[in-house]
Amino acid sequence: MFTFSAPAKLNLFLHVTGRRNDGYHLLQTVFRLLDFSDQLGFNLRGDGVIKRHNPIAGVPEESDLCIRAAKLLQQKSGINQGVEIFLTKRIPLGGGLGGGSSDAATTLLALNHLWNLNFNKNQLIELGLQLGADVPVFIFGENAFAEGVGEKLVPITLPPAWYLVLIPPLHISTAEVFSSKELTRNTIPIKIPPFSIWQGHNDLESVVCQKYPEVVVYLEWLKQLKNTTIAAMSGSGACVFAEFEAESAARAAFAQLPAGMDGFVAQGLDHHPMYDYLE
Repeated sequence: MFTFSAPAKLNLFLHVTGRRNDGYHLLQTVFRLLDFSDQLGFNLRGDGVIKRHNPIAGVPEESDLCIRAAKLLQQKSGINQGVEIFLTKRIPLGGGLGGGSSDAATTLLALNHLWNLNFNKNQLIELGLQLGADVPVFIFGENAFAEGVGEKLVPITLPPAWYLVLIPPLHISTAEVFSSKELTRNTIPIKIPPFSIWQGHNDLESVVCQKYPEVVVYLEWLKQLKNTTIAAMSGSGACVFAEFEAESAARAAFAQLPAGMDGFVAQGLDHHPMYDYLE
């Protein structure tokens, strides 16, 4: 079996700058990759069958982004190879950390390599966008400033950092948040460069906090910590995070976590673990 990682991401800020005629929202955000990952294993099959080895709670096989990614790549390439996919989930569902999108991206990257298809990065990004707006950044393979619906990506160099990520016991629907009447969609676009990440904000945060007071509790706890450079919600939630310059500060904050709160400490990455597979 061939095994690969699917890293989580954070949105260090997320601005909603408008809405297209087709209903998709126009965004500006900075994606930061983390060394906290799902693990995917692939057993190749010669019969063309694509299947999932293990059930994932809350994710029917027909809607599993890994299965959809594998079938899309199989269809576009015309290959008669199949695969059995083993998925070990660590990234929480409905948390705003991009777990499903990252799993899909790793599936595309891994099978492009294992099936010897030689699709280039741009071709894989186009396929990834058909699966979800967050998939392209994981194929892009670097921390990025993103615009459009999240598919217009520019690499960005971020300083070394550690993150305390908290996981409220909620699964939040991205579609529900974006369709909310309370969501403002007119944040003035910023230009790159220059801009400051620390002057950004998450336009979705107030909408989520109004509907899910549990998120407010977790976020307020982070905001009272010392030595943080950012404390915010990632994506459409429910996960919230604080950024630290030093690992020791992040772990010290984690050690103070109140009983009943769940979370993890992770280091920010510069590149996707499969970056060397990209052309």
